[in-house]
Amino acid sequence: MYDPDLSFLSSASNDDLKVLVDYITLDKSGSPRLTESLTGTDEYKRNYPYHLNRMTGSIINELQEFGGNTFANIIRGHGVAYKTILVDACKKMKVSFNKNSSVEVIENCMLQHILLSTLEEMSDDDMRNLMAELKIKTTGFGKQAMMAAVQSAIRLGGFASYKIAVIVANAVARALLGRGLSFAANAALTRWIGVFAGPIGWAITIAWTALDIAGPAYRVTIPSVIQIAYMRVKANTPPKLIENGNSGETPE
Repeated sequence: MYDPDLSFLSSASNDDLKVLVDYITLDKSGSPRLTESLTGTDEYKRNYPYHLNRMTGSIINELQEFGGNTFANIIRGHGVAYKTILVDACKKMKVSFNKNSSVEVIENCMLQHILLSTLEEMSDDDMRNLMAELKIKTTGFGKQAMMAAVQSAIRLGGFASYKIAVIVANAVARALLGRGLSFAANAALTRWIGVFAGPIGWAITIAWTALDIAGPAYRVTIPSVIQIAYMRVKANTPPKLIENGNSGETPE
C-alpha cells in the first residue's frame, strides 16, 4: 500500500534503512521473527544488507502488516498506514499529542517524550553537559528550566532538533540491536553521542524492559517509528550542518 508519509525512505541512507529492517525482521536474539515474511523473499536476499533502497516498498509493506491486526490485514489485503502505526505507538508510550496533527509534529512529540522521560533520571551535571553539547541556551540551570529549553529546541527544529533525534534513535539501536547508528567519519557527531551514550542509554534500556513484555507487535512498531522519526529529521536537516557538526545556538 502506497504511503506518502514514508515516500522519503527511498532516498534514505542504506545504514539507516538497515537499522529499520533489522527492527522489523529480527528478534532480540538476532534471529528472524516468526511472524515476519521479508527475509525469505528473493528481493531481500538480493538487496540485504547493501542495497536496501531498491526494496523500500517491501520494507514499508512489512511494517504496515505489523501495524495491523492479522485477520483484518487478510480481509483488506494490506496493513495499515504509517500514521495509524505512529498514533498507536504513541498511545502505548503515553505520549501527549494531537492525533489530528501532521506526522512530523506527532513524531516530534514522541521524541520529546522519550528524551524528557530519560532526562528526569539524569543528574544535574549530566543535564548541564547535555545543554552545553547541544548548544541550547537556557534561562536557568534548574532541571525544569533545562527541560523547558530542550522542549523549545525540538519545536524550533534545526540542528539541535536533529541532535536530539540522533541521541534517542542511537540509544534505542544500542539497546535493541547492540550497535549504534552509523556516522561515518563525522567526529563531531561521534563525540557528543559518546557523551550521552551512558546516561541516556541506560535509561532507555531500562524503559525497554517494560516494552519487551507489551506484545510482539510493539517490539517492532515502536522502535521502527523512532527510527523513521530520526530519519525524517535527518532528511529535513541541511547536509552541510550534519557534515560539519556545527549547530550554532538556539535563541533564548
